[in-house]
Amino acid sequence: MIETDILRIGPSHPCFVIAEVAQAHDGSLGMAHAYIDAAARAGVDAIKFQTHIAAEESSIHEPWRVHFSYQDETRYDYWKRMEFDGEQWLGLKQHADRSGLVFISSPFSLAAIHLLDHIGVPLWKVASGETNSLYLIDEMVKTGKPIILSSGMSYPSEIDERAAHFAETGTPWALLECTTAYPTEPEQIDLSQMVAYRDRFHCPIGLSDHSGSIYPALAAAALGADIIEAHLCFSKDQFGPDTIASLTVDEMKTVVEGVRYIERMRKGAGSKESRTARLEDLRKIFGKGIVTRKDINKGEPFSIDNLAIVKPAGGIGAEAWEKVLASVALRDIPANTFIEKEMLWEK
Repeated sequence: MIETDILRIGPSHPCFVIAEVAQAHDGSLGMAHAYIDAAARAGVDAIKFQTHIAAEESSIHEPWRVHFSYQDETRYDYWKRMEFDGEQWLGLKQHADRSGLVFISSPFSLAAIHLLDHIGVPLWKVASGETNSLYLIDEMVKTGKPIILSSGMSYPSEIDERAAHFAETGTPWALLECTTAYPTEPEQIDLSQMVAYRDRFHCPIGLSDHSGSIYPALAAAALGADIIEAHLCFSKDQFGPDTIASLTVDEMKTVVEGVRYIERMRKGAGSKESRTARLEDLRKIFGKGIVTRKDINKGEPFSIDNLAIVKPAGGIGAEAWEKVLASVALRDIPANTFIEKEMLWEK
């Protein structure tokens, strides 16, 4: 369970939905602020960026994952162009705060951790590629803030090691099932693994999705995900490495609406017995009773010729049909009368 002054994440709380902007702002501060407004309109709980400081995390030798850029000679140049300074990051966090969003940004260097800690981020998100950056994780642990870990590039043994470390240090944490593929194909998304994490680690669990589709998030919610994270973009035609694996603002809004709908279904409306008990009036309208087709004399046997099963429910009910047919009338019964128990004399 993760519970702080502003965070409530776990099975007894609503699913925590994160809109991941990453570098979809393409280095534009104005665009980054626009994403905060868009995420708020979509109804998510949190907005997440990535804090890159090129000189602290990269070198000119870093290879491209996908060489998508027409304006950056090297990956280092790209990270440099994605940088914001401390005042700019503070402005983004304050904007998110005013918009009712939890502000998160994944750090990729010690300098980024110190910057984000200084502006007051409430928790840490460890990206898939940083799960084994123990010096970064140790620095996050020192702050006492909760940690959300993505499993995308980790072996099970490595996740076990991080879990043991968090348990030893008393660090609240959550684990997201994640597939590092952009976009992720349906058969690459292992939601059974997500569910298994809860049983194994007894921590909040969820899905970090790169499919570019609304369906994995909704399926994860149906299986009880505590956290759902999906990338956000204004258009899947815009420039950037992650847009093909992102949701548009309208799609993100659909995810939020769907998650909340699913939560209401999972909560349920009580036991089947109690729900049916509330339908007694409808049961009478849609149910059927046994009625006389014509006048029946005292002592006359009941038969399919003098009885009918009709709506609404009345008398002893259609379920007593065979019992009535095995009886005779105890008194005269007018036509169109529902059969009651006191009218029967069993043969």
